[in-house]
Amino acid sequence: MSENNRVALVTGANKGLGLEIARQLGRLGITVLVGARDSEKGRAAAALLKAEGIDAHFILLDMTDEAAIAAMPAYVEAVFGRLDILVNNAGVFLERDDLTPAVFRESFEANVIGPYFLTQALLPLLKRSPAGRIVNHSSILGSITVNAAPGELTTEWLAPAYNASKAALNMLTVIQARILEGTNVKVNAAHPGWVKTDLGTDAAPLSPADGARTAVRLATLPADGPSGGFFHLGKTLPW
Repeated sequence: MSENNRVALVTGANKGLGLEIARQLGRLGITVLVGARDSEKGRAAAALLKAEGIDAHFILLDMTDEAAIAAMPAYVEAVFGRLDILVNNAGVFLERDDLTPAVFRESFEANVIGPYFLTQALLPLLKRSPAGRIVNHSSILGSITVNAAPGELTTEWLAPAYNASKAALNMLTVIQARILEGTNVKVNAAHPGWVKTDLGTDAAPLSPADGARTAVRLATLPADGPSGGFFHLGKTLPW
């Protein structure tokens, strides 16, 4: 890894969108840290990327583990010396017919609380980067405007825990961007689209490669790029 090479941490990067985001960032010459809570799957994903010529490294990271999040900055600095990009991709969709308080809590823990505190922990490193970039992987299902529009979503997509958690993540995006105004760090939310993943199923129209493009673009924005927005393939989405 050269002294000037950028380093990106992608959470939930052992499969699907996270793996594809790591792949596309790696193809740009960026060192990618493959964050995953399953060691076997995370190591396999990093090995796959390495076989493709990408400088990839597995990092054990469970977004619901406070100790793991707290330890991340020291580890990243000690091993890699810097952090330029954070993609908060890891998330869960746990909706069932019998929505319980436990499912609600777990949804917010993984989709909101974990990403917020990981971001806060890594901010000192990101602020030291010439161009720190934070991408919160959200969803159009987190748009209050879209949820409120008659006929926009069928009832099967009105998932209380998931949609509310993504709306909360969008709010954090705005707050973080406001607080970081005047710094080299930009924060944006990305909607990948309906993608062929475990969550999206094979019925989805987009490939993981298509779904990853918005996050990759926001992770590599130039100095005059936006901050505090919600985007899909260059289009601004309504909060």
